[in-house]
Amino acid sequence: MSNSRDYKLEAFGALLDVLDELRIKCPWDAKQTNESLRPNTIEEAMELADALINNSVSDIEKELGDVLLHIIFYAKIADEKGQFDIADVCDALRKKLIFRHPHVFGTTHVDNTDQVLQNWEQLKLKEKGGNKSVLAGVPNSLPSLIKAFRIQEKAANVGFDWDSPEQVWDKVKEEIAEVEREIRSGNAANLENEFGDLLFSIVNAARLYKVHPDTALEHTNKKFIFRFNYVESQAKAAGKALNEMTLAEMDQLWDEAKTLERQP
Repeated sequence: MSNSRDYKLEAFGALLDVLDELRIKCPWDAKQTNESLRPNTIEEAMELADALINNSVSDIEKELGDVLLHIIFYAKIADEKGQFDIADVCDALRKKLIFRHPHVFGTTHVDNTDQVLQNWEQLKLKEKGGNKSVLAGVPNSLPSLIKAFRIQEKAANVGFDWDSPEQVWDKVKEEIAEVEREIRSGNAANLENEFGDLLFSIVNAARLYKVHPDTALEHTNKKFIFRFNYVESQAKAAGKALNEMTLAEMDQLWDEAKTLERQP
């Protein structure tokens, strides 16, 4: 690893040269299009997300490379069509970063990150070719949990938010009561709607307490998988299938797994 700017530029240039050669000489690379690459790009982004949640430095480095390959690949395809190239991508990004950081490159004063985010949303609305409405920049294809967070975050950045985090709990309690009411009524369609409202309010609570709900839920997913796998493996070692065990027996193994989890 080198901190030399020239070394970094040389490494990036060499990578571009390799892709140029692959595009000509490799049958698979030569036939790729934006459409054919898109599913792989989504997969690579998810693999990077896994590496980040696992905090694996080697995997993060590897997956960043895979994502970078896709970025330069799309730019290469556009260059071949005479649309734009990787230099245009970099230059447009440079200009956008300068425009959206007037507190760094201009005279705007900010006191905290919340003000930075509020300015960011306002500037996006003013940008040439930018979003025409506050929520327009939230991709439709985002997973629902992340989409809910981004919708709330963007609305909050233009002042549509609770005055204090504590206020959100009345809303959460209200949504729980509405779910319970629909459970009693037996109306499946309304129950789905109310569960959606409850989940949305929980996401809002997490946001207000500076917790990303997707990250929090993924940590819990991993915790559950570890504990459940332990229960399953211990049952197997005892010659039992899980469906042959009592809930009390499984709970005992679950508590053992929790103890192991806390060990260094």
